[in-house]
Amino acid sequence: MPSLWKRITFSVASVLCVGSVVLLVVALSTERWVAGRILCKTGAEIVNASHPEMDQFIGDIYYGLFQGGKAKKCGLGKRHSKIYIFPKLVRTLNGGLHMMVILFLLVAVGFAFVSLSFCIYNARKVPYQSIKGHKGLYLWNFIAALFGALAMLCFLAAVRHHGLTERVANYRENLFVLVVLDDSLDWSFWLGVGSIATHFAVCGVVAMSRIKLPKPEIKKPEEPTISSLDLLY
Repeated sequence: MPSLWKRITFSVASVLCVGSVVLLVVALSTERWVAGRILCKTGAEIVNASHPEMDQFIGDIYYGLFQGGKAKKCGLGKRHSKIYIFPKLVRTLNGGLHMMVILFLLVAVGFAFVSLSFCIYNARKVPYQSIKGHKGLYLWNFIAALFGALAMLCFLAAVRHHGLTERVANYRENLFVLVVLDDSLDWSFWLGVGSIATHFAVCGVVAMSRIKLPKPEIKKPEEPTISSLDLLY
């Protein structure tokens, strides 16, 4: 049976692993990986809009790994539309890179579950094999953080070097050309980054479990000493 300190630290590590899984699942399922502003270039050129009038042709766009939305202004008011990455839009993107992002995140979720199971095991029992103890936890958390980092880097490459936002914005736009004025990584992306940081925190907590706390010393009651004079009496 592990000591109280080890049970506490591994319980905290288990909670962190659960937090990592939740962050990744929420990041996968939400639509706020990227948010930005789009200009309806065709509408602005038709009316020869001046700089103060450009605001009438600037809309918004946001999207995630599976879906998103945009609101374009092309002189007919703001028109909202839904964006679905699968099954057709992904063919116009760098589909291999996009699938790698999703695959890496799913692998990171899997290893986060493995780390969680090992944390629970160490909180209840003292493992006989080192791979089931601290070394195993370091390994599984490192792999989970590695695949999470690879997913974030692949998504960054798709956004910055493959014009992902512009491709998503102009999908099925036959009459108008939309120009991306600016785009930025939104909170869904940073949830994935937070999951990576969580795994490093798990490694720190696991390392703390190896600290041996001093045991409180219990003083024994002193036995009364009997001298030879006491025996005479």
